[in-house]
Amino acid sequence: MARKITEKAIEAFYNNENFKGANTTVELKEYSDDKVTVLKLFGNEIAYLHHGMVHITNAGWKTDTTKERLNGLKGVSISQIKGKWYLNGEQWDGNLIQIKQA
Repeated sequence: MARKITEKAIEAFYNNENFKGANTTVELKEYSDDKVTVLKLFGNEIAYLHHGMVHITNAGWKTDTTKERLNGLKGVSISQIKGKWYLNGEQWDGNLIQIKQA
């Protein structure tokens, strides 16, 4: 079960709303008249919502908190076996990847 902060951050992320709670923020950024919603953990950008598409990364941090925040997103199921991360059943190196939304 996701923690309250994850639930609130993910809700803000999908609603394109700013959010700040403890170590997690959601920010709306504008690049050349184009808007991107960014989910951050300890200041590290770990998820992007742009034109209805979600991209994720662990930003180099294989922590339980990073995993928990990302697992709050639709279409994301991250597990860890013997120190290796698996995204939706496939080994994942944590690099930026697009997620198919359910």
